[in-house]
Amino acid sequence: MSGRHIPFNDLHLAGEADEIRAAVNRVIDSGWFVLGPEVDAFETEFAAASGAAHAVGTANGTDALAIVLRALDIGPGDEVITTPLSAAYTALAITMVGARPVFADIDSDRLTLDPAAADAAITPRTKAILPVHLYGQPADMTAFATLAAKRGLALVEDCCQAHLATCAAQPVGTFGAAGAFSFYPTKNLGALGDGGAIITRDASLAERMKRIRNGGQTDRYRHQEIGVNSRLDELQAAILRVRLPKLRDRTNERRTLAAEYRRRLGGAPVHVPVEHDPGHVYHLFPVRTARRSALQAHLRSAGIETLVHYPVAISQQPAFAASSPADCPRANRAADEVLSLPLYPALSFVDVKAVTDAVQSFAPRAGKELAS
Repeated sequence: MSGRHIPFNDLHLAGEADEIRAAVNRVIDSGWFVLGPEVDAFETEFAAASGAAHAVGTANGTDALAIVLRALDIGPGDEVITTPLSAAYTALAITMVGARPVFADIDSDRLTLDPAAADAAITPRTKAILPVHLYGQPADMTAFATLAAKRGLALVEDCCQAHLATCAAQPVGTFGAAGAFSFYPTKNLGALGDGGAIITRDASLAERMKRIRNGGQTDRYRHQEIGVNSRLDELQAAILRVRLPKLRDRTNERRTLAAEYRRRLGGAPVHVPVEHDPGHVYHLFPVRTARRSALQAHLRSAGIETLVHYPVAISQQPAFAASSPADCPRANRAADEVLSLPLYPALSFVDVKAVTDAVQSFAPRAGKELAS
């Protein structure tokens, strides 16, 4: 092949290194490293950017989800319906509060939780529905908001891959009780380490979540309830404050690259999932093929790195066998077929052309590699 190398992602600081060093030095000089002015400022700024009244910084996105569930008094004996196609941390957050994750199958086109399947999975023990905005594609939140209201259930959104995404022009994370975000370095808004946040429009819920993340304290060494230790630190908050003002432009760059991918993949021997809402923020760009291993090897030989998100449906993970998960054939099939192509703001149109040319040169076998 050409000898060109295209990495799956690029986490180098590039043009923002000096700004980030200045932010880190500001924190070092302050001598304040946990729950200080940087976290306060970031929470205000992130809430505003996300269309919410309140934000609560946490140590990571998994804790953010678990803290929301805990603040909603969801625990042992309760069930939370979620998607089987996601990182397993979504379901792990449910188990962290003692509840049982119930997996309902996905919409094959959108690749997110199917509202009809979720409706069918509701039992008297169901307390919440937890859709995931997978790959940056918003779940069908209009349908989920209607379903949750009709059935008297809490609605919690996993927005860990969907910073600034919208569904029907409404920001994700604002349809239900709260939305949880991750700032893991590979996310659209990434820290230089772990970090997370929760957004909500409910002031009393925000107050309780801030208490829970800090050991249940109302004041120093005064614990009103059982909490956890999950605090966004000052260094990460300062770094995120540098990156947040750039997020909208970088999101638009992702959308532009995704549109170029879609244009160039027309007629390719792969299936490109449909963009159901212009609020998609393209955290990842997956394609589907029944010959994933062969395509991945073909691209590797062309110097193109790819990853699989995710190779095993959560409902098939051994860690969740004790919860007796239902069969989710559409998610299982997607897990066998999805392959993520490189997509990040530093990617060039020349890179996209190289990737799509390589995909187009993948030898078809009478269409058998196409997913449906």
